[in-house]
Amino acid sequence: MSDLKQRIYAAAKDFQLVNFATITEDGKPWVRYVVARADDNLVFRFCSHLGARKIGQIRKNPNVHISLGAKDLETAEHWLQVEGSASISTDKTERDGFWFADLKNYFSGPDDPNYCVVIVRPSRIEFGTMGNMEPEVWQAAGS
Repeated sequence: MSDLKQRIYAAAKDFQLVNFATITEDGKPWVRYVVARADDNLVFRFCSHLGARKIGQIRKNPNVHISLGAKDLETAEHWLQVEGSASISTDKTERDGFWFADLKNYFSGPDDPNYCVVIVRPSRIEFGTMGNMEPEVWQAAGS
């Protein structure tokens, strides 16, 4: 794993509140918070209700954006801007693999018929740091 990919993974591997943007039905951006994490391939996952607005928006236009890392100006060391393509999974392995106890507040369990996992495969990730005007850029193979 390259040094940049390792630093991106270290910043994104734990569950955290991230900004997730989709395109609405009328072509406008819409951002909301979700709790997500990335795997060692830099693929991001979070869960949702199948009937949520974001699910319909992803089905219409899978181009999405995630930003994370800058919690405030005093402690921000780095941040990520993630451009990617989202898909929706109801696969049992995906649902079981993402499940954690706090989701009981929203779903009856990993077999809840309304529970799905959103998978974001990045095409480009910008790794920004304080004091550096130009972010480092990671791109997926073939992007």
